[in-house]
This record gives sequence, structure tokens and C-alpha cells, in this order.
Amino acid sequence: MNFENQTLVILSPGFPANEADSTCLPAQQAFLRALNREFPGVSVVVLAFQYPFSETAYTWHGNRILPLNGRNRNKLHRWFLWYKAWGILKNLHKKEKIAGVFSFWLDECAFVGATFCKRKNIPHFTWLLGQDARPGNRYVRLLKPAASSLVAMSDLLARTFYENYGIRPANVIPNGIDPSLYPNPAAKRDIDVIGVGSLIPLKQFDVFIAVVKQLRSHLPGINVLICGKGPEHKKLEQLIIDNSLQQNISLTGEIKHEEILSLLQRSRIMLHTSAYEGFSGACLEALYAGAHVISFFSPQDAWIRHWHIAENSDEMAALALEILQSVEIDHKPVLPYKMSDTAKSIMQLFAGKQLTGSH
Repeated sequence: MNFENQTLVILSPGFPANEADSTCLPAQQAFLRALNREFPGVSVVVLAFQYPFSETAYTWHGNRILPLNGRNRNKLHRWFLWYKAWGILKNLHKKEKIAGVFSFWLDECAFVGATFCKRKNIPHFTWLLGQDARPGNRYVRLLKPAASSLVAMSDLLARTFYENYGIRPANVIPNGIDPSLYPNPAAKRDIDVIGVGSLIPLKQFDVFIAVVKQLRSHLPGINVLICGKGPEHKKLEQLIIDNSLQQNISLTGEIKHEEILSLLQRSRIMLHTSAYEGFSGACLEALYAGAHVISFFSPQDAWIRHWHIAENSDEMAALALEILQSVEIDHKPVLPYKMSDTAKSIMQLFAGKQLTGSH
């Protein structure tokens, strides 16, 4: 694959405001860094539609970031936003050799990107990352995407999108991790159970707390962390008090990504109670940190070592108890997918488009 002196344009709803912002879309950050390492001759430009709240271009690890300052405003502002994005794409197309356009999520980014690329005969792919595969995505009707243009992050997402829209994504390229980001592991695993994610209803941290309550009846001194911020913080805080779990569960709030990785290396189990998931980057990070993962969904059809699937909360508690009480449990790192391989697979799609000249 030769992309020397070519530009890949990435369209995303948001992007980190600076290099220190490690908590904003960590998987997308890891993808971009892997892309830079594997394809140093490719110039990357990111159009961030809604966030950061600025229109000042900046550089992120050598990549050009062009924020559009959408701020999730109303319909009239959204049309102006699309017009602005179209103008930037048009200008880039005039000045640079565009290898292709890659949209994160099938949303307004994909709608603008795919429409522009169709007119200019530029390769365009959309990465289905989670919520965009669920029912009610109006951009599917507006865009009518070809299966060949869709890249699902997991087998589960590909299947979900087909069930909801009758289109089976032709490509499945999974999420991955960057092993180089991990610090030296801690001397021991002193955190029994950890949860990582936004404190929103979808993540079902109330179920998480109920599972920990069951575990506490067998393991009175169980040590549990919930890492993340969100609108349900106060509710969860009260649930912890109501269930007398203050000595067992700590809410850390939002912490830096590198600190999350360090905590995962100290954890025995990552409990993932989300009601829906594309392919959790936090779960993959937990596996490589040596923690066992328990969730309600299997993202891939293939078996993933140390990833346990529970049918319900009672089964989740039983699995967790079995792991916590085992004296022979294996906490060796598990690496299902590397982000460097993800980056190579994505660019292979654009290489194929260049070779065939199709769209």
C-alpha cells in the first residue's frame, strides 16, 4: 500500500481539544496514532463537527484538526455546519491528493462525507461504532449506504445493522488496543471488581451495584471501583448508600486514560453491565491488563479468552464469585486485536478502491 504524499480525511462528531485530553474518544485517538505509525507518509486531516467548541485549527500529534464548533445546535445551524464542512472538503480536494474519506459513525459526518465523495469520485467508508447500528438512525434512510462502504467494528454490530436496516456491512474490522500505552504492572491485584464508562442509563451501573451487593454477601471486604462521570453520578452515589456499600464501592469520577490502564492492571475483574455495546475498548484494555471481563454481550463470533458472557445479573454475580474465589485463576494479558492491525485493515480498503477505481 503506497499512500505517500496523500491525505486521509477523517470526519468525526468530536475530537480531543488538545494532546492532554486523554478521555475524549480514546479508541479513536489510539486508531489515529496507529495510523501515523504504520503510514508515516500519509497526511491526516480531522474534521470535528461538534466538539471542540472552537473554530481554530490546531495540531494533535502532528495531525491537522479542523473543528467546526457545531455545539449540537438546532436544525438551521446544522445546515450551516454541513455547508461549512462541504467547503473545507472542497478546498482540501483542490489542494491535496485525497486518498479517501473515513467517517466515524454513520451520522451527519457520513452523510456529508459520502455525498461529497460520490460527486468527486473519492473513496469513502463509514465505521459503524455502536449507537449508529440501532433502530431509528435517520441517516441510513437519507444516505442509503452500499454494504461495501460500511465497516462494522464487530460481528455483533454487523448483525444488528442488518437486522435493523436489511444491509449487511461488507467489512468487519474490530476495535484494537495499543500495548505501548500500558505502564509497568502493579505488584498485586488489589481491586476485585472495576467498572469503566460513562455514568448514563445505557451502561446500567445500577445493575453493577446490585451484582456487587450479591458478591458482598460472600466477600464482605470486596474492593470495587467505578470510573467515569455522567448524569447518573448522584443516583449511583445514593444507591451505594442505600445498599450500605460505602466501604466497598468507590466512585472515582473522570480520570485520565493512562490512570485507567494502571487501575485495570490492579483489577481482577472488569464488570461490563451495558445494555448495548459495539465493541467496548475498555473491555479490550482490561483483557490486556490481565483482568477477566464479564458482560452481557459477546462482540465477536469467535471466542475471546478471559471474556465471559452472562445471561443475566444473577449469572454475572455467579461468574464473578467463581473467579474471585479461585486460587488458580490466570491473569495473563490477552490481546485479541492490536490497533496497528486495525489501521492496516482500514487502509487496505482504501488501497483496494484505488486499485479498482470503483466507488
